[in-house]
Amino acid sequence: MSVAIPEGEIVELMLQAPPGQVIKYNHEALCSALGVQDDPARVVVEASGRQAIVTVYPSNPLAEMPPPSLDDMLMDRYGRIVVGRYHNGRPARRRMFDKRTGSAQRGFVLGTTGAGKSRTVQYSLACEKRNGVVSLYGDLKGGQSAPESENQVDWRATSQESNLLMLRSGVAVAHERQRRYAAWGRNAFLIGDPDPLISVRLDEANRGLERGAPYRDEMTYLIKELGRTGRSVGVGIELDAQASHLEELGGSDTLRAMLKEGDIVLLRWSSQMMAQLIADGLLETARLLTPIPKQFKPVRLRSQFDPAGDDDDDLCDTQGTAYLLNGPTPTSMMRYWRIGSIEPLPGLDPEIVSLYGPGEPARLEEASLEAAGEAYAARNDAAAMAVLCQAVRDEYAEKKEQAAKASSGGGGGGGKPRTPDRVLAALRTAEEPLTAREVLDIVNQDGEREVKLGTVRNALGELADDGDVVRAGRDLYTLNR
Repeated sequence: MSVAIPEGEIVELMLQAPPGQVIKYNHEALCSALGVQDDPARVVVEASGRQAIVTVYPSNPLAEMPPPSLDDMLMDRYGRIVVGRYHNGRPARRRMFDKRTGSAQRGFVLGTTGAGKSRTVQYSLACEKRNGVVSLYGDLKGGQSAPESENQVDWRATSQESNLLMLRSGVAVAHERQRRYAAWGRNAFLIGDPDPLISVRLDEANRGLERGAPYRDEMTYLIKELGRTGRSVGVGIELDAQASHLEELGGSDTLRAMLKEGDIVLLRWSSQMMAQLIADGLLETARLLTPIPKQFKPVRLRSQFDPAGDDDDDLCDTQGTAYLLNGPTPTSMMRYWRIGSIEPLPGLDPEIVSLYGPGEPARLEEASLEAAGEAYAARNDAAAMAVLCQAVRDEYAEKKEQAAKASSGGGGGGGKPRTPDRVLAALRTAEEPLTAREVLDIVNQDGEREVKLGTVRNALGELADDGDVVRAGRDLYTLNR
């Protein structure tokens, strides 16, 4: 059965399946029935259960997008920003903060290579700066994903080690706020009263969470901990990734379930990626989504006997086209605003830089600086950060060595003192609070196996959590007498 579509007009069809059935469709076959052979992107389907809306446009409604305005970038009274528009011209919004519940947001942005993740991330970071949000941004692609974000966010981590340190600091701040808010009798977060909203984001998250990544287990734990504790204390978490296979996201069902309850953006996908999303139960409505093509490319059939034509392939691609799966219309295709220059540039993109606006980014509150620790203080000092990153590598190398000795029966026994016990012994010898490095020097003079600074820091953190040690100042520790 075919339907005649008047030329040059927008036609909307309301469809309903019989009771007991749900609507299923083949997009190519539907276009054929509607007589739309030139450009499948002219036909947009929104389906849910027995009902569907089919809209046929004279031309692709998402082919061209304007840049965002300042009003788009500022949070409305519900804590939302406008990220683009749907095919029908209505604004597409993402929530930065839920003002009704006082909850920071958890997010998940998925898409294949070239789908527009980096530019959507740039827009989110620029909006965070414009709204006074403290952005802790980890770029696991070595800083290449969003180079314009340098000096525009509070913390930009570009290595595996600095990303791990950033996550550790984020969790420590969440725990510190939790203690403060509990003392106040507060069970929700209020922006700026007295603390700023914090956003922790891992771009190219697969690189840190996939099997074989050097700090996979701890990163997975820290992200889960942020998801558990951060929401009610104003610390949000977002992962931006190319795929969502469980093994590429820390192998954690808990982490996946946590993010599933958050804000999910699905950019262009591959068939393999979609199959995995369905199999893992992340997308319940996946079969009702119209596929996003790589290009808005009308179909052209040309006979070999036709005169030679223009074979220029200068056609609009689909970067930024997406589904907001937790929005009010999850099966409605939308597209992000045009972010940055249309063609690649040899250096920083001035259009993206201008999105961030003037001034310094928001910074962490004074009350949480001690909890954020030495890594936060060193975030903009390349030399100091390099030392801390080396300490992380040393810490993990020592753990690996200890595990190897234990598995071979050459360590872990014989009554040798644990590092926390050695740290406590070192603190007992001191009349004044000690820094972690001073504790390290004393510990390594006790005649036992030499340890690294990172191991001592971990031991001090454990002892502080247990109440055996108290922090007497920034990087100062003493016994809880």
